[in-house]
Amino acid sequence: MNISLFNEGMGARTPANSSQPELSVVVPIYNEVESIPSLIEAIASSLKATNLAYELICVDDGSKDGSSELLKQQAQARPDLRVVLLRRNYGQTAAMAAGFDSARGQVIVTLDGDLQNDPADIPLLLAKLQEGYDMVSGWRQNRQDAALKRLLPSKIANWLIGQITGVKLHDYGCSLKAYRKELVADMNLYGELHRFLPALAYIEGARITEMPVRHHARRYGSSKYGLGRTFRVLMDLLTIWFMKKFLTRPMHVFGLLGLISMFLGTLLGGYLTFLKIGLGESIGNRPLLILAVVLLLTGVQLFSFGLLAELLMRTYHESQGRPIYRVREIVEPMVKVDS
Repeated sequence: MNISLFNEGMGARTPANSSQPELSVVVPIYNEVESIPSLIEAIASSLKATNLAYELICVDDGSKDGSSELLKQQAQARPDLRVVLLRRNYGQTAAMAAGFDSARGQVIVTLDGDLQNDPADIPLLLAKLQEGYDMVSGWRQNRQDAALKRLLPSKIANWLIGQITGVKLHDYGCSLKAYRKELVADMNLYGELHRFLPALAYIEGARITEMPVRHHARRYGSSKYGLGRTFRVLMDLLTIWFMKKFLTRPMHVFGLLGLISMFLGTLLGGYLTFLKIGLGESIGNRPLLILAVVLLLTGVQLFSFGLLAELLMRTYHESQGRPIYRVREIVEPMVKVDS
C-alpha cells in the first residue's frame, strides 16, 4: 500500500527536506519490557509497505522494569526510533503529550505499547485519514478484555461521554488513532484527557470518524487500568462538557445561574417584606428568611465569579495568542480581476 500524506486534496505541503518524516508513531510505554522488541518490529513491518518516511517515538513514562534501558539500546541500533524518557511516572496523558511535542511528522498515530493494538491497522487509518478527515479513531469491535472489569464499564463510559460531549463514538478508550499535526498542536492535554481527544478535537472544529480495528489479548504483564481512575475520568468529563459549552463565554453559565438565584432571593425577600410590613407578622424565625439571604448572596457570588471567569478567559486567549476560531482552509482567487 503506497500512501502519500501530502496530496493536494488535503491541503498539506511537501516536507522542506527529505529527512523530515511524514509520519510520527507515538507509543507511551510503562513497564512493557517484554513487549517492546515485538512491538517495534511489528510497527516497522506494517509501515514498510507504505513507503512513508516515518519515525517511531517511544515515550517511557517512568518504567521500573528495565523498559527505559531496553529502549535506549534499541534507539542506538535503529535509525527510525526516537526515545523520550520521562523523569517519573506522570500518566498516559502526559506521556502522549510528550510524544506529540516531539513528533515531527505531518500525521501522528498513537497506539498502546502492550501489543493489544495491532500495528497492521496503521496503514488503514492513514488511508481513511486521506478521505478528508482530521482524526480517525479506532473501534475495537471484538475487544479481548474481561467482560465485567473492562467491557461493561467501557460501554457505559462511551455512552456517557457521547451523551455529554455530543461526539458519539463506539470506543473512546482505544489508543489507536490517527491525527493531523495541526490538530494536535491546538489541543492542550492534562489530567486524564487523552481518552477525550475526539471531544477536544471536535471543540477545535475537526472532522472525526472511526473505523473498526483489531484487538488482541494481552500477551505479557497485566493491565495498568483500574477502577481507581473512574473518579478522575468523571471530573475530566465535566471539564470537557464545560469547555465544549462555555469555553469562550463562561458568563453565560455563571451569570445565568447568578441571575436566577438573585431573582428567587428577591422574590422571597419581597414576600417576607409584605408579611412584615403589610400584615405585621414576625419573620425573624422563618426559614424562608435564611433561604432568601442565601439565594441573594449565592447569586451575587455566581455573577461575580462569571465576570472573573470571563476576564480570565479573555486574558488567556490574548496572552497565548490563541484565536477563538480555527481556519480549515483559505481559498484564494486563481485569476486576478482587472481594475
